Order: sequence, then C-alpha cells, then structure tokens
Amino acid sequence: MIKKILFCISLSVNAVLAQKPQDLLIPAPKEYNSNNSRFIVSTAFAIVVKGNPNERIYAAATRMLQRLKGRTGLFIAQSSVTRMNTDSTMVIEVKRPGANRLFEDESYQLNVMSTHILLKSETDIGAIHGLETLLQLLQSDNNGYYFPGCLINDAPRFFWRGLLIDVGRHFMPVDVIKHNIDAMAAVKMNVLHLHLTEDQGFRIECKTFPKLHQLGSDGQFFTQEQIREIITYADDRGIRVIPEFDIPGHTTSWFVGYPELASGTGPYDIEHRYGMFVPTMNPIKEETYQFLDSFFKEMTGLFPDEYVHIGGDENNGKEWDDNTSIQAFKKANNLPDNPALQAYFNKRVLEILTKYGKKMIGWDEIIQPDLPKNIVIQSWRGKQGLIDAAQNGFQVILSNGYYIDLVQPAEFHYLNDPLPAAIPLSDEQKKLVIGGEATMWSELVTWETIDSRIWPRTAAIAERLWSPATVADVHVMYDKLDKISIELEELGLTHEKNYEMMLRRLVGNNDIKALKTFVDVIEPIKNYHRVSTKEVHYLTDSPYARIADAARPESRIARHFNDLVGQFLVNRNDKAMAEAIRHYLKLWASNHSNLVKIIQKTPVLKEVETLSADLAVISKIGLEAIIFLEGDQKAQKSWYDSSMHKIQLASKPRGQTEIAMIKGIQKLLDNVKY
Repeated sequence: MIKKILFCISLSVNAVLAQKPQDLLIPAPKEYNSNNSRFIVSTAFAIVVKGNPNERIYAAATRMLQRLKGRTGLFIAQSSVTRMNTDSTMVIEVKRPGANRLFEDESYQLNVMSTHILLKSETDIGAIHGLETLLQLLQSDNNGYYFPGCLINDAPRFFWRGLLIDVGRHFMPVDVIKHNIDAMAAVKMNVLHLHLTEDQGFRIECKTFPKLHQLGSDGQFFTQEQIREIITYADDRGIRVIPEFDIPGHTTSWFVGYPELASGTGPYDIEHRYGMFVPTMNPIKEETYQFLDSFFKEMTGLFPDEYVHIGGDENNGKEWDDNTSIQAFKKANNLPDNPALQAYFNKRVLEILTKYGKKMIGWDEIIQPDLPKNIVIQSWRGKQGLIDAAQNGFQVILSNGYYIDLVQPAEFHYLNDPLPAAIPLSDEQKKLVIGGEATMWSELVTWETIDSRIWPRTAAIAERLWSPATVADVHVMYDKLDKISIELEELGLTHEKNYEMMLRRLVGNNDIKALKTFVDVIEPIKNYHRVSTKEVHYLTDSPYARIADAARPESRIARHFNDLVGQFLVNRNDKAMAEAIRHYLKLWASNHSNLVKIIQKTPVLKEVETLSADLAVISKIGLEAIIFLEGDQKAQKSWYDSSMHKIQLASKPRGQTEIAMIKGIQKLLDNVKY
C-alpha cells in the first residue's frame, strides 16, 4: 500500500521520467523526430566547432561541457572547446557569426545518432540554443547516461523573448543579474530589459551628471564598468541588454541632484514608499532637452543595442496641472491635455535618440498615430494596447499577463498567448507582434528572493514565446517546470535553496519540519494586495524575510494535491488515490499542534497562527468528506453548512498569505451529497 500511495502522491519527477524525450524540453522544439537510437555519453565525449562562427560559441560549448560533467560525474577528457580541437563525437557547424539584434536567425538543427551528434545552425546564436536543448535531453538508466536519438529542427515563434528586471525599487547586485542571464539562456530567452531609474533610485553611474547616481541611489548603483561586464556576459550567451530610463514620470531620483529638471518646486528626496508619485520632468524648458541630449549621448554610447526604453508610463500630470507656465505653454501650442503634452515630450526625446542612432521603446501610454513606425510599444495595461499598437502600424511586445511579480500561477502566464486565435488583426498586423516580456518589478523582492519570484514560472513564458502555439498542455508544462527548476540550480539560482534557508532563519534553532509542512501549502496573496494592504506599510528598507516572502508564488504540493482530488472524483473506487489524499490530509490535520509550539517562541510567526489552525480544521473536513464520497453516503446538512462556513473562514488571508490547497478541499465538499 505504501508504494501505491507514493506512486499516487509522486511529484512531477516520476511523471517526467515516464514521458517521451520531447516532453522533457522547455521550450518545446518546433519539430522533433525520434530515430530510436541512443548516444552513450562516455569520458571520450568531445566537441569540435566548424564553419565561420563568432568566438562566443567556443565559450558556450565549453560551458555546456562543464555542465555535462557536473550532471554525470564523468571525467570527460576534453577540458575546453577551442579552434584547435580536431577529434570529436559531437560536431557544431555554424555558417556565420551571429549578431545580437532583433530578427537575427536563431534556428538550429540537432541530429543525435548512436555514433555521433551533429548540431548545425546559420549563426552561433542558434547553436547556443541547440546546446541547451541537448543538455535538457540528457537521460540515464542502469547502464549510464545517454542522449536519446532524434532529429530536431527548431526556430523561435517570436523574435523578442524578454525578461525585465527592475533594479530601481530594489537594487540587484551584478551576480544576481548574471545568474538570471544564465537562466534566460537555458530557456532560450534573448532580451534582458534593465529598468534602471525609478522614484526610489537612480541605478547607473553617469559621468556627465554625477549627482544623478551620487545623490539619487542611496549608494546602490552599477558602475559603467559593471554595465559593460553585464552586456558582455549577456552577449556571450546570445542575449541583448535594453536599458530603460523612465521619463517623464517615475523620476524623483533624478531631481534629488538636479531639481531644475522638475515641473514642481521641490525640494526632492529619494522616495522610499511605493506607488505613483507626483514629481515629473518639465517638458517645456529647453534646458530639459539639453540635459537629456547630454545624458543620452553618454548612455547610448554605453549600451550597444539599437533600442532604448524611455518608459513613459503612469504620469499623473499633477505637477503639470499646478504649474502655470506649463498650462500657458499648452494653451499657446494648442495642446488640449496632458497626454498631448506628453506626446510633445516624447517626440523631442525621440529626436535625441534618433540623433544618436537609437530606436525608441515605451509603455503603451506613448502610442500616438503620428510617431514613426520603427518605435516599439510595450503593452502592459491590457491586450487592447497590443491590438491598438499593431493596428496603427507599430511593432509591439506583450507584457500584460506576464507580470511575474504578481505571483500568479504558471498556467495563467502559459495560456496567455500574444496572438490568440481570435485576435482582431490582419496577417500583416500580426507580423508586428514581435514577442513578449516577463516583468519582474521589485517592490516586494530583494536579492534573496528575486530568483524565487522569477523561476521556474518564467520558463513557461519562455515556452509560450518560443514554441508553436499548439504546444499548450498545462500538465506537461508543469512537469517540465519541476525538471528545469532543479537544472537551473547549477547556474547559481537560489529559488530552491533559499526557501529552506529563510525558514531556518524564521525559527532560529528550532526544527523547520512543522513550519515547512505549513508553508509548503500556502502562497503569498496575489496581485498588488501586499503593497496596498492596511496590515503593513512597505518601504524600500522594510523586512522582506517574513512568511509571505519565503512562501513560493505557486505551491507545488498544493497543486499536486488539488490534481489528486480531481482524479479521485473521476474514479472514487480508486483506493490508492483515496489513501494518497488521506496521507496529505492527516499530515496537515496534525501539523498545527507541532507548529504552535514553535510559534509560541517565535513572534514573527504569530501572524499565521490562525491560518495554520484553519489548515488543520479544513484538513479534518477533507478526511470526513472522503468517507462520505467513498461510501456514496449522504451527509447531514448541518455538517455541510458548518464545513462550508469553516472553509470560507480558512480562505481569508493572514500574514499576507493564503492556503493554496483549499481548492481541493472545496472540490471534495462540493461533491458530498446532503
């Protein structure tokens, strides 16, 4: 019976092992064909590169080789891949050097045969993607490690597959940026969008106007040498780096050192709260544009990519409304409202960027029909912004539905397609939808927790942006996330290991078993309710190490339990399935008595004490419901009503967290007759 229970409870690893090799790959390739052979990985494994590649392919192949050694423990003789290598069991053929730019060829063909492996690509960037695919294919059995024989033809569905990291609200050190770049490369994402300026901080060294970073950053900023280091690191992995300097709003940190740029009178201090604030650049002063000209001259020389993001979002216009000179300017220039004035500002900024050979990106607020069509619109407020942009001839990337800081389930992001079947766009307009970006806004994360908010859920977005639209099996996606989550750890990501570390810190010298059992099945409250709650008021220096910070955005155990319940309700005669559900419920029903002993000695945990008690209560309800369902018995209505009331009480968040497995309990109760 124990084996049957473990089989039913089994987390995704067992499911993954039973799948076809192509179901292990994330993103799923465009075409996969098995040839029913195996390439056995041995110490003789060796790689040679042929053709005319960029130098980055040698470093990429060497990294792949070292990761293969780490996964297999094999003492593979080859130590690095260089131009001097001749002997090989794997050949990489590259036709030409790739350039990290929009619309570059990223396709590849991977042919795994019993005797050798051939990876062919137009550019070395495509070959880098193929190396990641090969690593994901690695399998093992009693005879050793092997790659399943196959022929893969692969290319991305969308050219822009990005991740935004907000370093403005909370600064992120270089090593955090780097290991996230590695993770992006592992799932074939190709644009790192750095949100560098905010009301809470100006995060990049500016030599032309040094008071920007000296007075506007609390001492936390990237030096220009560090930015070059990040750009080079990303370029070596086939990833572009796009800077964002958010203007004219979100600019308080600019005005600490240069208050003359503002539309108000000041004085200005770095903002340590969160929200949408009043300070806004003055769009009518020529000095503003002279300043921005000098600023962008320096920054465009630092960032080689052809695109610069100007933000342009959430300008509430209050400083403009209160400034009599600005009101007079609007009247004199026939600018009827603040959006028209911001359009004037955007055009002036566009002239500056064009002067320095750059193209402009902005959030969907900047859309104006008379702007040049080489501008890229980033749609965040809704799908309509994407539709409007494409219908007006603009290239557009989708971020609405990819806000990973909202801690929504991977399924929500995965099923959010930039081009759903019913979208009202012509074929030509659909070509203007060039991809999407996951956005990691940093109000509620620090260097310690940011990885857990990005990964592994962002891998689901990566698949949505790379793979064919027909790849949409949510259950397979979750199995792949469980697998890739572990593989990403070898790149330095902390999303798995920091979880228990934070729990240990919360309980001090006490055992974390009871706390982990509880936190395993809760999640932080969704959307921006944590920021807006009256329970606590977050500042940039608030503690981000409470239960809500340690809890995972999506509880893996709660999801598996809820799935088990769904399967059981289809076949109530499955005794093993019922026993598996009982296994969980008994664990949770008895856990509170153990956890409360820890809570009594740990004040920081008191905020979730009643939630833990409610977990025990609803787990007992679930155990009772199983009895009724297995015997097809009727319950008394008083029991049903009382149970429903208790579930409703348990569904209320506490400690800015909520019970994630409550959905399964509710399903059980919904099927009990009374």
